[in-house]
Amino acid sequence: MPRFTVHVRDEWLTVPCKDATCSIKWLAFEALKRYIKNKPDNGGIQHIKDVHFVVRRCQGLGLLDNDDTIEDVLEDNDFVELAIEGDTMSQDFIPSQPGTSHLYLYIDNHHYISLDGNSLTSTDLVNLGKGLYMIKLTPEAEQKVVQSRELLDTIVKENKVVYGITTGFGKFARTVIPVSKLKELQENLLRSHSSGLGSPLSPERTRMLLALRINVLAKGYSGVSLETLHRMIQAFNASCLSYVPEKGTVGASGDLAPLSHLALGLMGEGKMWSPKSGWADAKYVLEAHGLKPISLKPKEGLALINGTQMITSLGAEAVERAEAIARQADIIAALTLEVLKGTTKAFDSDIHELRPHPGQKEVALRFRSLLDSDHHPSEIAESHRFCDRVQDAYTMRCCPQVHGIVNDTIEFVKKIINTEINSATDNPMVFAERGETISGGNFHGEYPAKALDYLAIGVHELASISERRIERLCNPSLSELPAFLVNEGGLNSGFMIAHCTAAALVSENKVLCHPSSIDSLSTSAATEDHVSMGGWAARKALRVVEHVEQVLAIELLAACQGIEFLRPLRTTTPLEKVYDLVRATVKPWIKDRFMAPDIEAVHRLLVDQKVTGEKNSETILTKTNIPEHPSYFLSHFVCNTNFLKHDF
Repeated sequence: MPRFTVHVRDEWLTVPCKDATCSIKWLAFEALKRYIKNKPDNGGIQHIKDVHFVVRRCQGLGLLDNDDTIEDVLEDNDFVELAIEGDTMSQDFIPSQPGTSHLYLYIDNHHYISLDGNSLTSTDLVNLGKGLYMIKLTPEAEQKVVQSRELLDTIVKENKVVYGITTGFGKFARTVIPVSKLKELQENLLRSHSSGLGSPLSPERTRMLLALRINVLAKGYSGVSLETLHRMIQAFNASCLSYVPEKGTVGASGDLAPLSHLALGLMGEGKMWSPKSGWADAKYVLEAHGLKPISLKPKEGLALINGTQMITSLGAEAVERAEAIARQADIIAALTLEVLKGTTKAFDSDIHELRPHPGQKEVALRFRSLLDSDHHPSEIAESHRFCDRVQDAYTMRCCPQVHGIVNDTIEFVKKIINTEINSATDNPMVFAERGETISGGNFHGEYPAKALDYLAIGVHELASISERRIERLCNPSLSELPAFLVNEGGLNSGFMIAHCTAAALVSENKVLCHPSSIDSLSTSAATEDHVSMGGWAARKALRVVEHVEQVLAIELLAACQGIEFLRPLRTTTPLEKVYDLVRATVKPWIKDRFMAPDIEAVHRLLVDQKVTGEKNSETILTKTNIPEHPSYFLSHFVCNTNFLKHDF
């Protein structure tokens, strides 16, 4: 018999349906009957027949017609919101899609990543967040988890006093808890620590957070039971995702508040989201997917929340997106240099061998490969070959030096994030081979916090220098192009305010780049007297990266618009293909039109890495296998119509 979960004001009600040909109106009235039955004052409803309402699916908030039959518009176990006319939205109702979700259709996805706590990468983690993979444990990881749990069970049986297992937490570390209340101790821990605020993490970011916590527990040093870990994996694979507010962690002792919210949903309390249900009470979401809530054993509550996984999972996304936009920034800057009729002499390999920073050499090589070719020369470059310009402004000439340190910064930060991804960050640690537990401080988030502050400072420079190049493109005294890249200036304003938007984002970044990890406030009655503030470091690093992407999207639009004024001359083959990619999405700027959608569309191209293409292409060109001779690049790109699937 099909059944449906209907949300009426502050109640979730299960309504069985013997006849799926009944109408949505019938379902609504059945839910109202159950709602009134549970309220001593009938919920303020005198006559059901007089109630006016609208009905929506929780997933997507699609409005349902009262006369439609249930079988035509709903599926078994669907979640429905009933809004009574005159009510505001139910106080505990949360929109089913926080922000925009791009989760893949994971339900039919049988591709797995095996977690062992040692080999997960930031790239893997981002792909898990997107729903590209499900997860399972390796046999070796399962064995380690079982062994560490056996040690904890022995400690409990022998009535030993061990922090977090048979004692309270933080300031209450010396308070011994009776064995009969150890389960309640762990449950109380999660409930009291679920005190975060702010918007919930998106489904993708919550998947990353859950996957990373599972990976850390799989190392076998936390003492969680295999049963609990398997239930966490089942929830992940079904995308049953807890409501996790983004604010509330100070980054030591770990990310306690967000991880508590994550675990609370797994307990069947609080709110959860799934593609099937939207937001609903966690117990109903789990039940709808045939899953059971976790039942906490001694120490398991602490094991689920003690660690840096909020900082690190958001940091993984930040560093992956930073790496992607840094590659694309070189291509965009090269296109701008072409439009501004710059010279390639500053990218000569001999210059950069004299200052051999890896990132600088890599960027210079990319510029040479994009701009120099004996076989497919740029007609634009040829048109000003004999001009009297000796050198360009720093924003073009110094790209290898400025972009280069960004690349080196990203590589440095990525190493720290990948180490943190595979680190045991619990307390106390359970060493099964030694037969003991040891208290330490691996939960302190200073490593990822400092690294992500550094990432924000480093990657911001891509936007800072890009904004100056946008100014040069828009300023006719610097570009020799029409003012603001539009004909009939005055009647049309062109890119005038697009440049202002870029300037505004760069200015915001200047504030966001202030390091959060230099701050510390003592918490937990001075027991936790130094903290990392890594949660804010991660969140603002992501915001900085997004602003960088948006500024470079504006530059790419402006550079392509500049090309229009240089026609019929053509640039090099790879840069022409970048132009074609943009023009397949955004048409040239003939006269003023609504510009924001154009910027958003090109921003999407950059987020999806369309300018460089798929990172995992079999013919990928990386800094370790790039041939030095630039003509190789252009001949290779001409012969391969999928050149955009290559890194430069």
